[in-house]
Amino acid sequence: MGSLRFTTAYRARFDECGPDGTLRSSGLMRWAQDAAWIHSEHLGFTREWYAARGLWWVVRCAELNVLGDVLMGETVSVTTAIQGYRKVWARRRTEIMRETDARVATVITDWVITDARGQPTRIPDEFLARTHVVTFTPGRVPLPSTPTDAHRRTVAVRPVDLDPMAHVNSAAYVDELDESLPGAGGDAWLARTPRRYRLEYVASASMGDLLTAETWAQAQGMAHRLVGPGDAELLRATVDGETAHDAFREAVAARRSWLGPGKDAGAG
Repeated sequence: MGSLRFTTAYRARFDECGPDGTLRSSGLMRWAQDAAWIHSEHLGFTREWYAARGLWWVVRCAELNVLGDVLMGETVSVTTAIQGYRKVWARRRTEIMRETDARVATVITDWVITDARGQPTRIPDEFLARTHVVTFTPGRVPLPSTPTDAHRRTVAVRPVDLDPMAHVNSAAYVDELDESLPGAGGDAWLARTPRRYRLEYVASASMGDLLTAETWAQAQGMAHRLVGPGDAELLRATVDGETAHDAFREAVAARRSWLGPGKDAGAG
């Protein structure tokens, strides 16, 4: 039986960084996704294993806490851990750390397993045999109705946005959110650390769809909604900074639990 915790290294490539020489927020999400797949392969659940059973994982909610910048060319460690399963849900926690053991980001991702029709289905017993089933409340991002003075822009789904499932990748929505912030007066959030992204993926978009991005300021940061054809809601998201210190403490506690009692989790 493989470990429920897995660590690998990533280097911030030139093409992953913006004009300021730092990794884009979406890069942190992409690393978390990739590390999760590598971990799955180490546990024996390869893409071929999923394809043979007509199963696939899709992201339903994600929380990204950006605690510092990753510089172009910098190498960091990415640790992902399975936190538990619940019916059709699975939760992973990812930590991104510098070589100095300083924490750069944490990512909490709630996944749903789907069948060949794209419908949620029960998690196979093979998964449940590897970890205990925990009760957790799947993430949600409630938003009020979009105000009339919200900033709106049209977004086209491009081939580069699609992943191997032919879905718009969850990290591509982070890029779209960041691109929408300046028009709504939220450009200061792009450079602020710490900052927190919360994203609930309601439905998927298809290649060629024209989407409407709606972004506005609220008391605790920025709110964002993405609407597809027929006014279908695709994404609800927020950007704020109010829980950064709580996220730091939570990350320390979680890392201690991975390492075991009496082991140093790092100052961060």
